[in-house]
Amino acid sequence: MTTILPQRPWQGRSDQDNPERAQRWHHRVDVAENNNQPTPATHTGLIGFCCDIGVKRNLGRPGAAAGPEALRKQLGNMAWHPADQNAAHRRLWDFGNVQAEGDELEAAQQQLAIQVEQALPQVSRLLVIGGGHETAYGSFCGLYRALGAESRIGIINLDAHFDLRKPDAGPDTGVGSSGTPFFQIRELVGEKNFAYFCLGVARESNTATLFDRAEAWGVKYRTDDQMGEGALEQIRREIDDFSRTVDVLYLTIDMDVLPHYQAPGVSAPASRGVSLNVIEQVIQQVITSAGQCRHGLPLVEITELNPACDLQGVTARTAAVLANRMLTELPV
Repeated sequence: MTTILPQRPWQGRSDQDNPERAQRWHHRVDVAENNNQPTPATHTGLIGFCCDIGVKRNLGRPGAAAGPEALRKQLGNMAWHPADQNAAHRRLWDFGNVQAEGDELEAAQQQLAIQVEQALPQVSRLLVIGGGHETAYGSFCGLYRALGAESRIGIINLDAHFDLRKPDAGPDTGVGSSGTPFFQIRELVGEKNFAYFCLGVARESNTATLFDRAEAWGVKYRTDDQMGEGALEQIRREIDDFSRTVDVLYLTIDMDVLPHYQAPGVSAPASRGVSLNVIEQVIQQVITSAGQCRHGLPLVEITELNPACDLQGVTARTAAVLANRMLTELPV
């Protein structure tokens, strides 16, 4: 397992009509190196996790290891619109990729945790791009180390799956997968500090065992058929109430929460899903509610983007829309 910088530079269109007002994301990107680091709390950051070992272990469709480059490609050519007037000098720092090799998932997750821990103090918000949802365990570990065990981290997961499966038994410890990250996180932080809100759960894709576990562990959740536009006001209140119980929010998005026609390129496309409009409004509420948390929303994540199954790049484009919102809407 090694850490590498992106192999290809960010590319995109450059317009000559008032170029200062015609910028795209590729104009705003710098590669972070040891002698070229961002200014704390001024810029945003990005780390790729090139891994689908967890998806393979979970018997899903492999290919998410190529997700970070596919998202970079789509985001790079997207128009850049700063959300506030103070963003004129803001940059996106690309910290490169953590590349998983062989079946070394646990080593790759630990390397991702190191990279996240090191990057977080340097940026106002860090986006991790997976990879399967095994990404979440590495990302969370990095945030946990950066803030310390005394900080209560609230996890908001937009996902068709709870991902609360118990890791399969291994020779020394449980073997994790893309279906186990939040079980593993609870094992790490303990019962009292496990704060988890999952929105978009597909009843057809989660066994009764997982619903029983969620209920027993006090997990807040909404099923996908409870995520219509008519429920948005209640959802906003629930997110706000959840935020008041934690010190910091961590938002992770599995692209399979969206309907199959908006996100076909995932390990398990959703038959029903939650509309993009609702997902965007939920993201906006998470960003707003994080303002009342001591440490805000320093870490966000997109997972399960599988370019090998992505007809005409639809899923990558959708992921870029979500990334754009999370990297643009920042504390002023």
